[in-house]
Amino acid sequence: MEFLSANIPLFECPDKQIEETYYFRWWTYRKHIKKTDTGFVITEFLPGVPWAGKYNAISCAAAFHFNEGRWLRNQEYLDSYAYYWFHAGGSPRSYSFWPARSLFDFFLATGNRQLLQDLYPDLEANFRAWENEKYEGREGLFRQIDGEDGMEVSVSGTLSEDGSGYRSTINSYMYAEAESLAEISRMLNEGDKSKYYSKKAKQIKSSILEKLWNEEDTFFEVIPKNGEMLFSGTRELHGYTPWAFCIPDDQERYSAAWKQIMLEDGFFARYGLTTAEQRSPDFTISYEGHECQWNGPSWPYATSMTLVAMSNLLNDYHQDFVSKADFFKLFEIYSRSHRLTENGKTVNWIDENLNPYTGDWIARTRLKTWKDNSWSDEKGGVERGKDYNHSVFCDLIISHLIGFKPHPDGSFEIKPLIASEKWDYFCLDNLHFRGHIITVLYDKTGKRYKEGKGLRVWIDGQEASSVPGIRDLKITAIPSLHAPD
Repeated sequence: MEFLSANIPLFECPDKQIEETYYFRWWTYRKHIKKTDTGFVITEFLPGVPWAGKYNAISCAAAFHFNEGRWLRNQEYLDSYAYYWFHAGGSPRSYSFWPARSLFDFFLATGNRQLLQDLYPDLEANFRAWENEKYEGREGLFRQIDGEDGMEVSVSGTLSEDGSGYRSTINSYMYAEAESLAEISRMLNEGDKSKYYSKKAKQIKSSILEKLWNEEDTFFEVIPKNGEMLFSGTRELHGYTPWAFCIPDDQERYSAAWKQIMLEDGFFARYGLTTAEQRSPDFTISYEGHECQWNGPSWPYATSMTLVAMSNLLNDYHQDFVSKADFFKLFEIYSRSHRLTENGKTVNWIDENLNPYTGDWIARTRLKTWKDNSWSDEKGGVERGKDYNHSVFCDLIISHLIGFKPHPDGSFEIKPLIASEKWDYFCLDNLHFRGHIITVLYDKTGKRYKEGKGLRVWIDGQEASSVPGIRDLKITAIPSLHAPD
């Protein structure tokens, strides 16, 4: 509790289940902060697993580690973790990972320009290495194996011999890398390099839109690398990834993909979004074969990415296919999936893959009897997936539900996705932002916090701005604590 009270933003809302999950996820995150002989790393699994790298670190969800952890007061953990990937034995390309974008987002929250400057050559080298290893110029696309995308046994992956294909995931990540390197180059007065990376980003975006968009299915789909250059023919949840980086143009032809998100033969299910559309003949919820399948089960990782994408859609696009109410409903389902019931007792829980119809944690159910009716050391040992750090939750509340949006110049916006009929009040307090303490609260009647009606923002204890109702609000100047009376 000492760590949490010293480091995390405080959150209150009428939905005590969501509030409880928020603090539970911070409690699990701090378990994954590991001190090593070279500094700190953030782990994905608590027990050591054979496929992890040095210090049991895995790059697959590292970007989410930065997104979540950037709101901790003590920045040493992520500063050290950033250096680990390039200077202390990290393996940043073992799985798909977008470190330039992650570190730029970290900078937006902390203002730590020096970290970007120090690691800029490494981020450039990492981008070039991805190009050398995975880019195919003839197609203008990056390829990736579904397992190295962190998405084993996917529907599209079964259509090529090794699971590889041209996927919207890796191509979206590399677009984000190029775009972020352009931004960092501008900050560092590297004008020619900024133009170079901007051009790279435009080329990748063009290839995504022209080649990975299946007009017939109205969706971004995988082209399996099997020599045929045909779409997989199945909508998979990761087809929403381009919106997580605002890649699609603001056109109805693209936004129409979101019609699938709330359909029960699409991706919607009681305990979480399915990783493949349920109408697909290849949709599967299996308790046989590989324990981590991405051909149907709900995965917190995929849900996290999809909710980020949906938030961007609602904030930055003009469309009528989904609403704030839809976002809120999916977020509620995600929060309520953080449960495990055994012997009549229900506890907070986060693990690997979920049965979208029953809420059962599939990998856990299978692994606990995997070898001789018990856990297998080769699979990671006892309770491998307990407190699994492979997704975000707290950042979804801070950056998307409440909508705290920092900008490079130190200004910020509040763009809440909470419909006024859902909550009569909420408060985000003790948010550390570039050396300041931010408080964001909403009070429908003015009686809860006794500070007046509407949405209000305080900076270092001084009220900075307010609006009636739940509306967007922009802060362009940070007041000084020592301003004259």
